[in-house]
Amino acid sequence: MASPRVGSRGDKEASEILLSVSSWCLCSVGMMVFNKLSVVHFPAVCFLVALQMAFCCVALLCFAWRWIHIGSIRDVLRWSMVTPFFSGMLLTSMLALKNAPMSLVVVLRCLSPVAGLVVESFYPRPIQVNAGMLGSIFLMLAGSTLYASRMPHQHFVGVGWALLNAALAVGDRLLQRLMLAQEQQPVDISKTGVTLLNNLLGLAPVLLCAFFTQEWHAVPELSDLNGLSCGWILASCIVGVGISYTGIWCQSLISATSFLILINVNKFAIIGIEAVFMSKELTWAQVMGALITIFGGVTYGKAQEALSEKEAEPLVAKPAT
Repeated sequence: MASPRVGSRGDKEASEILLSVSSWCLCSVGMMVFNKLSVVHFPAVCFLVALQMAFCCVALLCFAWRWIHIGSIRDVLRWSMVTPFFSGMLLTSMLALKNAPMSLVVVLRCLSPVAGLVVESFYPRPIQVNAGMLGSIFLMLAGSTLYASRMPHQHFVGVGWALLNAALAVGDRLLQRLMLAQEQQPVDISKTGVTLLNNLLGLAPVLLCAFFTQEWHAVPELSDLNGLSCGWILASCIVGVGISYTGIWCQSLISATSFLILINVNKFAIIGIEAVFMSKELTWAQVMGALITIFGGVTYGKAQEALSEKEAEPLVAKPAT
């Protein structure tokens, strides 16, 4: 019989996982919604992203400095390869949201495993593929095709940004996996330190983009921002810190594949919010296409998880004859 201490420890771990997952889901949905609302009131995209990154850096240095560990300058230099992808991913996400509905960004991001699958085949330990993963990819492609076939022409402006965002997201994920996974070539930096470096090093290219595009002309005067506008911007900054922390929290408690499934499941809520409360142009065919694509992303994650569990099964030694 298990002792009460063991049982209470298991309940505590389950409660912590439930709390971390719930917190991340709320932050993830909030980040997408608040970014969509913030970019309407603050059209200077580069400065808005820079503001969010600076806010995150200050928050981490003030409240999470104990958990920041950076091994060496060499580790920082290696991790700096992630910076262009991370900052570019944030910028292109904002630009896509500025020119297209949230569902478009969600649908195209669901297709990122297809590109990731190709790149990861060249890794030192390449990813394996099963029939379930291939079937899921077919679902994602079919759903995205249905979504795009009913998309209004004015939203095609955001397609380019959304595609670039998906490509940068793949590069960001692959590089982070290469430098964080123990079976690859990890850096000696804590997850909190990685979060700080992403935002701190990412400030330079974002501000450089603002300089070359002369975006300061689009920065609204403080007098032009009402209380609601400031509220959306502040909320996006706060939730940005929250999603950084809860993402690290979740990844420390559940597997990377489970986290991928969680990301895809969470997108159902984003589609629901936009279809019911925000977008008046989103057709039911687009909603169905988006849901099929997200479902394909979920089944892809489950198929990948099943393959990983199969590979991890210990080999049973045959008895000597």
